[in-house]
Amino acid sequence: MMHADRVTSVVPILSRHFRLQWEPVQDCFVLLYPEGMVKLNASAGEILNACDGKRSVIEISEFLENKYPDADGISGDVIDFFSAAEDKGWTHFV
Repeated sequence: MMHADRVTSVVPILSRHFRLQWEPVQDCFVLLYPEGMVKLNASAGEILNACDGKRSVIEISEFLENKYPDADGISGDVIDFFSAAEDKGWTHFV
């Protein structure tokens, strides 16, 4: 697990074993993998959808803060999410 102070400057990449997809039937983003599917909550789906392989964690946080100006504490939530996503093998950092 990466420390929060270091994770902000790295660029998250979706693991090659997963594919992010909007699932209309589920009305949410899902992560597909060979053995199944992970149904994501709205926040996780938005964060991973902003993960384009170019933006750093802090840039993703800033993007989401601009998209949702009424939401407080996005930066901390994004850092926590990517730390957990790395632990689950969903993402890695470059």
